[in-house]
Amino acid sequence: MNVSDRKPLAYRRRLRLQLPRTGTMQQGTSQLRLGIIAGAGQFPHLVVDGARRAGCHVTVIGLWGLADAALAERADVFRWAGLAKLGRWIRILKASRAEGVILAGAVRKTSMYGRWRWLKLLPDWTSIRLWFFTISDRRNDTVLAAVADEFARHGIIMQSCVQYTAEHLASEGVLTRGQPSAAQLADADFGWRIAKELGRLDIGQSVAVKETEVVAVEAIEGTDRMIERAGQLVPRGGWTLVKVAKPNQDMRFDVPTVGPQTIANLTRHGARMLVIEAGKTVILEREQMLADADRAGIVILSRRADST
Repeated sequence: MNVSDRKPLAYRRRLRLQLPRTGTMQQGTSQLRLGIIAGAGQFPHLVVDGARRAGCHVTVIGLWGLADAALAERADVFRWAGLAKLGRWIRILKASRAEGVILAGAVRKTSMYGRWRWLKLLPDWTSIRLWFFTISDRRNDTVLAAVADEFARHGIIMQSCVQYTAEHLASEGVLTRGQPSAAQLADADFGWRIAKELGRLDIGQSVAVKETEVVAVEAIEGTDRMIERAGQLVPRGGWTLVKVAKPNQDMRFDVPTVGPQTIANLTRHGARMLVIEAGKTVILEREQMLADADRAGIVILSRRADST
């Protein structure tokens, strides 16, 4: 049974209705108290800053080995916790009287399958119960939906991870000075269909293509490792990376993100075009990313799902 089916439909609708709308605050009433589970990268900084601008009281739980310690300077409350410490996350958020929570930043899922993983992660009972007795499979959406349900049991509603960062979502169109060739547009169309199907199956969100042939697909290793593999398989370069949201993307988790590091990796491994989804992809350091792409001769095409 899929985790999302464990709760009655009316219950799931009620949870959705409880989510605050983007940019709204409880004006004239108490301050909204928000928790942020921070993984790696710059995105948690954007979420914290956006939430603070909206007037939220922000409690950040930094994941050991992933989160940036500098987040402590931006948060009202900052605590460290392990990746497999869901029970501790909940206790910290309840102590801060958090009403909502956002998952922000990268987490390397491969760490869940490494050698001596349980000794390294030391999961608490809440995490063990979820991992072994609650979820039906280990795909991202299944795991994260179960985490959202666990938060909801304690009165903490998981919110869209872009609720306070909408200005960082990709706009539609060719974002670089360089324009795509006819061959690149054909690869974009072809790769888009493949990537959307991968997303529908909750396998990955990226695919590398060249001359309407699949070069590599993303799975548990993540986009950066897939880019490296594509570069090895196509040493002459000239290939296209297509990175999209899932067909029924849950904006509470795992939103596609690109930035200067993405362009550096694509440049290093011979890619010549990046295709992303408008309105559902977060761009980090937009100006820097586009400048780097122009220097490297990489075209960036941002398109909407309904434009295919």
